[in-house]
Amino acid sequence: MPSTSPVPLPTTAAPPGAAPTMAAADTAADALGTLDTPLSLAAIVPLDTWFSLADTLAMAGWLALVVFPRSPLVTDRLVGLGVPAALGVLYAGLILAFWAGSPGGFGSLDEVAALFSVRGLLLAGWVHYLAFDLFVGAWEVRTARAEGIPHLLVVPCLLMTFLFGPVGLLMFLALRFLRGLAGRTEGAPA
Repeated sequence: MPSTSPVPLPTTAAPPGAAPTMAAADTAADALGTLDTPLSLAAIVPLDTWFSLADTLAMAGWLALVVFPRSPLVTDRLVGLGVPAALGVLYAGLILAFWAGSPGGFGSLDEVAALFSVRGLLLAGWVHYLAFDLFVGAWEVRTARAEGIPHLLVVPCLLMTFLFGPVGLLMFLALRFLRGLAGRTEGAPA
C-alpha cells in the first residue's frame, strides 16, 4: 500500500541570495500536498480508502434497487437521494482538495487526460460516475414502479446502467417506449 506521508523536504539549500530551483519548489509543494496528497483530505484518509468506501456505498445502493424495488423509502429516498448526496459530498471534497493548480481542463481530450492524471481528480471523476449512474438507476426503478413495468424487465436495464451508464438508460427508455406501444395497440379499436 503506498504511503500517504508527506515527501521529505530537500536538505540542500540554494546558495545565499539565489532563488530556490523549480525542482525544490515542486518537492516542497508535493510535501505540502497541493496536487496528489493534499493534507486536507488524502493525508487523513488515503485516496484508495475513499475509493473503496464510495464503491461499497454505490454497490449497496445498486443491490437495494434490485432487491427492494417496491419500497419507496429505499429506492426513492435512500438510494435515489441519500446515497447520491453522500457521494456528492465526497465529490465536492475531492474537487475542493485537488482542483486548484491542477493541469488540464475540458477543452480537448488531451486536457481531460491531463486533468485525470491527478489521482484525486481521477477519483472525483469515478465518484461522479457512481453518483449519477446510481441516480439514474433509482429513477428507472421509480418510473417502472409508477408505470407498472415488471421489475424483472428492469433488472437488465439496471445492470447495463451500472456497467455502461447511458446504454442502460437507452435500454430503459426503449423498454418504456415498447410498453407504451403495446398498451396503445391493446386499447385500439378492432
